[in-house]
Amino acid sequence: MSENTENKKLLTVSASPHRRTKDTTSGIMLDVIIAMCPALVLSVVLFGFDSLKLVAVSVIFSVLFEALCRKVMKRNSTIGDLSAVVTGILLAFNLPSTMPVYMVIIGDAVAIIVVKQFFGGIGQNFVNPALVGRIVLMTSFPTYTNNFANPFSWRISELDAVTSATPLAVFAGNYNKQGVTDVINGDAIPTLAEMFFGVRGGCLGETCAAALIVGGLYLIFRKVISPAIPLCYIGTVAVIMLIAGGGSLTFTAYQIMAGGLLLGAVFMATDYTTSPMSLKGKIIYAVGCGIITSLIRIFGSLPEGVSFSIILMNILVPLIERYTHSEPFGTVKEKKAKEGDAA
Repeated sequence: MSENTENKKLLTVSASPHRRTKDTTSGIMLDVIIAMCPALVLSVVLFGFDSLKLVAVSVIFSVLFEALCRKVMKRNSTIGDLSAVVTGILLAFNLPSTMPVYMVIIGDAVAIIVVKQFFGGIGQNFVNPALVGRIVLMTSFPTYTNNFANPFSWRISELDAVTSATPLAVFAGNYNKQGVTDVINGDAIPTLAEMFFGVRGGCLGETCAAALIVGGLYLIFRKVISPAIPLCYIGTVAVIMLIAGGGSLTFTAYQIMAGGLLLGAVFMATDYTTSPMSLKGKIIYAVGCGIITSLIRIFGSLPEGVSFSIILMNILVPLIERYTHSEPFGTVKEKKAKEGDAA
C-alpha cells in the first residue's frame, strides 16, 4: 500500500465542532464587501466623489496599519483575509462625506491598532473595531462628525453643502403623540420615500435604506449572516418606537430608516467575533441592542444610539454565551448534591 493511500485512511482527531466547508475568511469578507457595494454606489451618487475618496483613504490606511502592526509584532501577515478592508469601509460608512481625511486616519488607527491588533488580530477583538473608531471620532470631533452634506450638494455651490438637523435630531425631545404629529406634518424632515432612497443628510453609508436592505438580503442568501440578529434588532426598535410614538406607523418607519439602525443591524451587529453563536444567544443579543438603542434615542442626550448599543452588547456576549451555549452531544449534567447528603 502506498504512503498516499495510508494518509487518506488516517482519521484526524480534533476538538468539535467538526464541519467540512469550503468557506474561508477571505471569501466571507469578500461577500460582505460585495453586499456593501450598493450603499457605496448610492453614497457616491448622493454625496459625490468625496464619499469614494473617504472610503478609499479609510481602506488604504486600515490595510497599512494592519500590515505594519503584524510586522512590528512579528506575526504572520493577515491583510489577505480582507478583514481590514471591511473595517475600513464600515468606518467610512459611519462618517459624513465632509469628514477631514486626517480624522479618518485617526479612526483607522484606533480601529485596527488599538481594538483589533492589540488584542491579537481577527477573531480576538471583543468589540467591533469600526464602531469604536467611530465613537472615538464622534466624541473627539463632534462638530465634524455631525457636519452632514445635503444630497446632490456636490453639484451646487459649497455654501449649500451642509444640512440642518437630521430626522432623528428633529424628533429628539418630541416623543409624545402631539410632538410626533407636529414633526411628521412639518417641513423639517424628508418624506418616507426620500428616506428609503437616501435623499437626505447623514453618514455616507447609512442614508439609503434600499441599498442596505439589498445588501442584507444578499448576505442572508449567501448564508454569511443569520437573519435572526437584524430582524430581532430592528423589530425590537420598531415595537418600542410604535409605543413611544403613540401608535404612529409613520413615526416608526422614520425611526427604522433614520440614523444607522439598518447599517448597524445588517453589517456590524452580525460580526462573527463579537456576536453570540447560538440562536437563543443571537435573539437575546439583538433584543438587547434594540432596547438600548431605543432608550438612548428616547431618553438620552444623543439622537442616535446604535453605535453605543452594539458596543455595550458586544461586551456582554461572553456572558450571553455562557448561559445559552449548547451542551456537547452525550454530555451528562452533574446533579447538585442534596442538603444533608454525606460528603
